Amino acid sequence: MKRKLQIGLVFAASLVSSYTFAQDAATAEAPKEEKPKITMSGYIDSYYLTAFNGPKSGNLMGTGNNGGSYFAGRAFDRLTDQFALGLVQTKFAYSDSHSDLVIDLTFGPNAELGNFGNQRAMPGGYATGFFPANGNQNVLYGSSAAIKQAYFTWKATSKLSFTIGQFGTHIGYEVIDAPVNFHYSLSNLFNNGPFYHIGAKANYSLGDNASLMVGIVNNWDALTDWKKQKSAIAQFYFKPVDGFNVYINYIGGHNDDGFKIPGTANAAYSVPYTAGYNRQLFDITTGFQISEKFYMGLNAAYGWYKFNTTDAAEESTIKSLYQKTNPSWGGASLYSSMVLSDIFSVGVRVEHFSDTYGVRYLAATNNSVTVTVPITLADGHVILKPEFRADASPTKIYEDKDGLETNKQQTLGMAFIYKY
Repeated sequence: MKRKLQIGLVFAASLVSSYTFAQDAATAEAPKEEKPKITMSGYIDSYYLTAFNGPKSGNLMGTGNNGGSYFAGRAFDRLTDQFALGLVQTKFAYSDSHSDLVIDLTFGPNAELGNFGNQRAMPGGYATGFFPANGNQNVLYGSSAAIKQAYFTWKATSKLSFTIGQFGTHIGYEVIDAPVNFHYSLSNLFNNGPFYHIGAKANYSLGDNASLMVGIVNNWDALTDWKKQKSAIAQFYFKPVDGFNVYINYIGGHNDDGFKIPGTANAAYSVPYTAGYNRQLFDITTGFQISEKFYMGLNAAYGWYKFNTTDAAEESTIKSLYQKTNPSWGGASLYSSMVLSDIFSVGVRVEHFSDTYGVRYLAATNNSVTVTVPITLADGHVILKPEFRADASPTKIYEDKDGLETNKQQTLGMAFIYKY
């Protein structure tokens, strides 16, 4: 009897041991479920700068006499000889193994300027001159200007994802976020847009070194698609070697936006030509980390309108406004920067931009050189950016101390940024 009891205990112990081992094995083999990640970030920035040409108006926008140009010089850091607020950002993000969510809210002067397509007409005028003429659409605008981005991404597979909502443009090298850019003042390539889109896009990974994005969006920089036309977007990314990233970008469509009529204070929100027009923009952005401390980047873009008309009178009108039926714009910026220490860096941006046909916002050709020396303090939370910028144009688009037109504008200033 005693022997039978011993055998039974051994058998029971072996069963328990086997079961425990199986549990351990199953636990070891089962993938651990990724915990959702919630983050909050943002920044505030302000600046003080002075202009050597001392514009009488107190801003760096130029005289506005060059074909009705708005953004002749600077679209954002436009005020001189005063402390000025830039932008206040609060960004919420949620991420898990199957999805991402981003809610990016911005407030302040640069938020209004960067989201100018989401502004409502104001009594006695309007903030930028760009707003929907349709009253039923106009009433939707207001607090929408606080939304810089609001989108979600569904990760359908490990390679394929879909994004829908309002998101920053894929075009260009720079962004509106002051802590992200090396330089504080923004290039003319950035200022002439686009800034953001509302629509849907798909991204497919082609491996560790390449990916492809395609999508459909409303017209450029606008909350509503008042023309019921869409723009196609695309981006091909590849990495030839470690440290070298290349982005080839595209956006284009038929009647997908208002076009600016030179010499007027507003954009035309109708198509006065029977067949309308097509608009295309190609952009390339590259960056190469040459060494641990030295970096170089390049942004180049070329865009054009093609007015489709067979009517001689319409063609004559188009040529009187734009000089040709396919007016274009474009430019290139070269970036270089070097880390000097944990606190100091130095960088130079050289840019050429041309909008001689006045289809964007400059309505002129401009060359600029920007030198910035970021100073990073408080464990990276505080960034000071002393900066010198010199602009020169063959056209007299800038303003002097007497309010007269001049070809050049030089500024020296300091940006104050806190990020978290």
